This record gives sequence, structure tokens and C-alpha cells, in this order.
Amino acid sequence: MSLTWRAGAEADLDGVLLYTDEETLEKLSKDFYWYSPVLDKRLKDKKADAVIAPKNEREVEEVLAFAYRHRIPVTARGAGTGNYGQSIPLQGGIVLDLSRLDRIVEIGDGYARVQCGVKLGVLEKTAREQGQELRIYPSTYAKATVGGFVSGGSGGVGSITWGSLWDGNVLSAVVYSLEEQPQRLEISGEALVDYIHNYGTTGIMTEVTIPLAAKTAWTQVVVQFDEFEGALQFGEALSLDDSVPKRLVTPIEWPLPSFFKPLQKVLSPNKHVVFTEVAEGSLTQLSEIAASFKGEVGHIIGPEMYRKTIGLSDFTWNHTTLWALKADSAYTYLQAGFEPGRYLEQLRTLKAMFGDELLMHFEWIRSGGQLLPNALPVVRFTTEERLYHIIATCRSIGVEIYDPHTWMLDNGGRGAVVSMQLRKQANDPLSLLNPGKIG
Repeated sequence: MSLTWRAGAEADLDGVLLYTDEETLEKLSKDFYWYSPVLDKRLKDKKADAVIAPKNEREVEEVLAFAYRHRIPVTARGAGTGNYGQSIPLQGGIVLDLSRLDRIVEIGDGYARVQCGVKLGVLEKTAREQGQELRIYPSTYAKATVGGFVSGGSGGVGSITWGSLWDGNVLSAVVYSLEEQPQRLEISGEALVDYIHNYGTTGIMTEVTIPLAAKTAWTQVVVQFDEFEGALQFGEALSLDDSVPKRLVTPIEWPLPSFFKPLQKVLSPNKHVVFTEVAEGSLTQLSEIAASFKGEVGHIIGPEMYRKTIGLSDFTWNHTTLWALKADSAYTYLQAGFEPGRYLEQLRTLKAMFGDELLMHFEWIRSGGQLLPNALPVVRFTTEERLYHIIATCRSIGVEIYDPHTWMLDNGGRGAVVSMQLRKQANDPLSLLNPGKIG
């Protein structure tokens, strides 16, 4: 691609923050793609030709119009905490760093309207000061932005109660098209499906409204088991008990807990664990359910210490994989959906075939009102061929794999891809928005 456009960019985009130095281009062209050895090999040399960091919607519009005139690809970036190369530009061009759009516009009764660059951790803190809290958020919430989560994520802490992003956890959004004259689109209702988990391929999100829940005093509890199946069954029983409000139910197979160095003194060796967050006052019920599956309560972090020290959620969702990677860089992961009625049978089959090559980490969630045993198994990586043999084996026994080793939405994503393709044609007629990420 000719870079003649860069010479005139500062004049055409007067006052808009623009970077072309190699250090910034390299840093802001990358996300956490290195979780995958497959993506690490394919994406490490990709980078933008320029990074542009608008401070408001007017500047976003100016940049998009400039990109259209010069036929420049545009890849949106939040905080870069995604794992699939969502914010890595495959064809160079502009990385549009939206982190400066960081204003909380409004917090009302049951909702927050924010610019896309607001960090989820900041929004959680602000909402809790006002008697509310986020419904769902990723384990990277301290750094991740609201827009990045909506455009690149799916679920997280809180999904055990509130489901995924598609379960009413996005109320509306402001999105800009990439046309000769970019349109400011206000999206709500069923149309939102084309903008959730879309990697910025169908439009540039600048503002989003999400629902909030009433603030709860959360007690964090580690429950320990000798048998991993007991840990899983306890997780299911606790999840089904609606009398216990909960934010997290995470069964983790030993030796994964041995990688959690900050918790080393409070976790018993050779014990499988379930990390939970339950409402204050629920400990007796939780203990009784645990005992019925031969589990016992171990470490407890009271609600007075919530957010004041490292929390159990810092070891769940894809942070489980991160702690494994810190211990041994040969680890990677999968994203799996087990069948509610067959998950134990499927687990036994996979463990019999792969043993410790596949270490189990589940996240009990609700989706569409159904309780699901979803998982992020940690895999000891040897070769790409072996990895895809494991994936094929999972699928052959009914375990769905949402492939985290591809940047393609239709292979690894969970959105309505056909609908997105049609929306992309309308909003991005030159196919300049994050090209190469949707078939």
C-alpha cells in the first residue's frame, strides 16, 4: 500500500493526535494474540502505518472520511486486551485508538451511557459508589474498555446470572459508518446483533449504553474437592439454586490452581477448586451444597475486602490461562461448550484420551435462560496439527469449540455472521473496516 497519504494526514486532520513512530505503531497494533501460538506465528509482523487517537466523535468522523477518500483500512482499538487479533491490522492502514473517548455520559437507574473508551474498572467503581454495579465484565476489566468488550468479547464475571452480551446486556450504541460522508447511527433493539462481537467490521462504536444491576455485597469463597467431577456437580447445583445470588462459579482442575502464586498460601495442594462469588449471607447455603458433593469451604474473602485486594475473579475466565502461561509458555487454551446433560460423560472421554494435556477449567453461565457448562480448557501445545486434532475430537463427541486460534469471525466468533456481512456491505462499501476479519 502506498503511504503517500501519511504526508498529508496532519494537514487534513488538523489537531487530531497521530503517531507514525515505530515504537507506537508496534505497541498499538498488537493485542493479546500471543495467548495462541498459532496466531503468534501469523500475526507478530502485522502493524499499522499510522495510529490515530481522536478525542471526540467529530474527530472520529473526520478520520473515517479521510480514510474513505484515500482508501485506507481502519482497525478500531480499545485497550488491546482481546485474544484473537481483533485489533491487529491485517492490511496496515490506520489503527483508530478510541481510548481517549473515555467520558461517562450518564448513570441512571439501571443503566450507564458511556463513551466507548471508558474502562470497565472505572465504570464498576463509579457505579458501585452510586449503589449499582456492572452486570457482566471480563477478567481484564481493570484495563478493558466498554466498547472493546462489546465489540470483541462475549461474557465474563456475572454471566452466571446475566448471560452473555447477547442476553440484553447491550441496550443501545452509537456507531459510525465508513463512507464518503460517515453516518452517525443510533442502534438499538434487534439491530444490535450486527455490532456485538463484530471486531469493528460493521462500524466504529463511539458510545454504548449497558444495563446495570443493584450493588451487592459479594463474599468470595474457594470450595475444595478431591474429585473434579464433584467440583463440577457442585458448580451446577449452586448455579441452579436461585436463592443464592451469585456472580461467579468457576470449577478449576488441579494442577491449574498451583499456578496461582498470589493464592499459594491459601490453596491446598492437589485439590480441585471452585471459585465463587456469592451474596453476603449465603455462606451457610453454599457450605451445605458443597458438603453434599464432598467439598469443603477453604479460603474466604469477606465483602469488606472486595476490590481492596486481589480477587478470585483475577484467576478465572481467561486469566486462568494467563496464570498458566506465566508458569509455562507452552500452554494455550480452547473455548468450549459442553452439553448440559452430557458434560460428565464428555469430560471423562476427553480426560481418558488426553489426560493432563488438557487441563479443565469450566465457567458455569446462563445463556438464553439456559444453564450451560462452558469451559476454557488449558492445553499443552506441541504442534498446530495436534491442537486441531484435539479440537476435532471435542467436536466429534458434541463439545462445541469456539476456535480462539483464528481471527476470522465466522470461525471463532459467536455473532450472526451472515447478518453482519450484509450490514458491512451497507456501512462499509469499500470494505475498509478491519479487513480480513469477516468472510
